[in-house]
Amino acid sequence: MTFNAIIPSGERATTVLVAGGAGFIGSHLCDALLQRGKTVICLDNLFTGSIDNIRPLLNHPNFRFIEHDVRDPIAIEDRVDRVYSLACPASPRHYQKDPIGTMKTCVLGAINLLELARLKGARILQASTSEVYGDPEIHPQPESYLGNVNPIGPRACYDEGKRAAETLMFDYQRTHGVEIKVARIFNTYGPRMLENDGRVVSNFIVQALRGEPITIYGSGSQTRSFCFIDDLVRGLQLLMESPSSITGPCNLGNPHEITIETIAREVLACTASNSPIRFEALPKDDPKRRKPVIDTATRILGWRPRVALEDGLKATIAYFALRIASDSPTLVPVIATRRPGRGARNRMTIAE
Repeated sequence: MTFNAIIPSGERATTVLVAGGAGFIGSHLCDALLQRGKTVICLDNLFTGSIDNIRPLLNHPNFRFIEHDVRDPIAIEDRVDRVYSLACPASPRHYQKDPIGTMKTCVLGAINLLELARLKGARILQASTSEVYGDPEIHPQPESYLGNVNPIGPRACYDEGKRAAETLMFDYQRTHGVEIKVARIFNTYGPRMLENDGRVVSNFIVQALRGEPITIYGSGSQTRSFCFIDDLVRGLQLLMESPSSITGPCNLGNPHEITIETIAREVLACTASNSPIRFEALPKDDPKRRKPVIDTATRILGWRPRVALEDGLKATIAYFALRIASDSPTLVPVIATRRPGRGARNRMTIAE
């Protein structure tokens, strides 16, 4: 049964807090929420997020930015109706730089945002990940699959951190009655990805545009399923505004499965690049296959991806071409040493 394929706007303007709102996914979500007339509070420590992503929003009357680390307690005076928990480095290159910090972000961040949601009576959505399935032994991956995660491997800080965050969501629901939603996000791509995040699409596009060798780890036969950012953001909003009885977990991703080598050749074709392909060793615990079962999202939310891979790649390539042509600095450095809490910006009040 589909409740409504149209994202309801609501009778009164709601206030939405987006933790990780200056990041790739978060900034697009902030855009979409503002376009729907919401008041948006963007919370980000700018480790992997960027002011550039939200710069056009800074003077918007319904937008506020707070530089803050979710590992520290959060106290906001304003009303909050919705909380999106997106704050965590998402690429192996970034989250493995500070694995303990990554685990703390997943766990302490979830607790602090859940406490905020509990105190405000707000609904909260946890941005979980397909990485909770690990290197899956079941293919494709339904939400009922419990996963095959190595708890002591180099990716565990993120994989297990996200699994723990899901646990906390359901424990807060059972213990405190907090309204929760859990989205398991599969590979997503589009404008505002980081140049240096080491992920497949951004890596291939930047290498192709610069005429550098396209680096494929492993044989290239491993698969991924790539969802364009616009489709994902629409899915997140539909899940958030679904009836309170719908908690998830809910897979959000594109079920079109493609090999890594095929995506590399698609990028080469779209960029008309002469870059050669170079094969290197596959990193430890890197999943061999990844494809979501999206029956839950289709049946309950009326959601499925709309943007074809070729169209999404062209939009992403155009973004990176402009970035490279401007010869601007790298969007964001790798995770730095954690900074102390920073003061609020744009007239918002926050307790450190």
